[in-house]
Amino acid sequence: MPQDAPLTVAVIGAGIVGLCAALEIQRAGHHVILLEPGEPGGRQAASYGNATWINPGAIAPISLPGLWRKVPGFLLDRTGPFTVRWRDLPRHASWLWRFVAAGRDWDRIATCARERYPLCKDTVTDHKAYAGEAGVGHLIRQQGLVYVYPDRAGFVAESRIWSMRRELGVRFSEIEEAELRRLQPELSQHYRFGARLDDAGQIADPGAYCAALARLLEARGAQRVVARATGFTLNGGRLNAISTDQGSIPCDRAVLAAGIGSASLARIAGDQVPLISERGYHVVVPDPGLELGAGLMPSDGQMGVVSTPQGLRLAGQVELADPDAAPDWRRTDILLGYARKMFPEQARRFDAAEVDRWMGNRPSTPDGLPCIGFASGSTDIVHAFGHAHTGLTQGPATGKLVAALIDGHEPPFDPAPYSARRFAR
Repeated sequence: MPQDAPLTVAVIGAGIVGLCAALEIQRAGHHVILLEPGEPGGRQAASYGNATWINPGAIAPISLPGLWRKVPGFLLDRTGPFTVRWRDLPRHASWLWRFVAAGRDWDRIATCARERYPLCKDTVTDHKAYAGEAGVGHLIRQQGLVYVYPDRAGFVAESRIWSMRRELGVRFSEIEEAELRRLQPELSQHYRFGARLDDAGQIADPGAYCAALARLLEARGAQRVVARATGFTLNGGRLNAISTDQGSIPCDRAVLAAGIGSASLARIAGDQVPLISERGYHVVVPDPGLELGAGLMPSDGQMGVVSTPQGLRLAGQVELADPDAAPDWRRTDILLGYARKMFPEQARRFDAAEVDRWMGNRPSTPDGLPCIGFASGSTDIVHAFGHAHTGLTQGPATGKLVAALIDGHEPPFDPAPYSARRFAR
């Protein structure tokens, strides 16, 4: 039932998902309290360090058929794009089993792709609107995203995913070698074929963008509280307040968008969610000697390669490890190795540069879908977490869905696939 009077809604987490939810809730006429222990857009957040892509074609989960054959290699190969730390394997074994099972056949992948698409399809349009309102429209670029391969055979090997994109209406173009050279002359001769997601783009500086959205929220009346949420005060299933390390915050509703920190709070709210950190890394090379138009993803490196105001950002890697474990900066060396392979004429410049290295915790469920919807313990609490690699892309649609649920309006698309209750079945 639609709300008759404005509510006080506390949004736990000021990453991109929390910020988008807060903007949409505020737009619906409610008072927002933004609860975040760090600075919005700061280096502590997964939203800061991603590959910057906003991609309508981000429909495929990471787990695909045949992955189980590669798991032993993940444990042994420290140089691949996916690695598992041996000492953390026992605590992640159950998650890894679910992860592999989620991708065990192509029918499951097709279903997951259809369920991911509503979260992705309007991302560029929505981010352009937010950026315009926040006065940072220059941060949104839409020149497509190009997957590059050694030859057409590499593209054909991924034809099932590209066919799913086509069936869902995602536009893409095949790029032969001559056109690839024209688009990016610095690219190594090793890559001779490309496929461009035509409507995709990037947010050139995600940290600055998140900071701008937080300022916009405050300018429109949101209250920002620097604190860490620790629990909920419930009375007969109704929410009275959020407990924090700085005291109690009264509110009518809460949105749980705390990234990797969401699992413990979701448990208090009645849901056991298998959420782990897929730790990702990036390295930024200042003054790299080249400027990319479209972002690139090499098929062998499986990483985002983009130009940002700070330099060339190489972002990727999946490392299953404890969120608090020390970073393994060899992962960034691997990224730099692929960069040298992609741009051999710039390799010496890369070697001499004072690079910036970063590691962050992507909040990941095993089945490739986030948790969005009412908590089992209280319909006054709405989950909005677990977006893994695609929080930047899926943030706006998640925000609209969350706002509709809180406001009691018809949701923009079916929320059922994203319910945390799916893990209790």
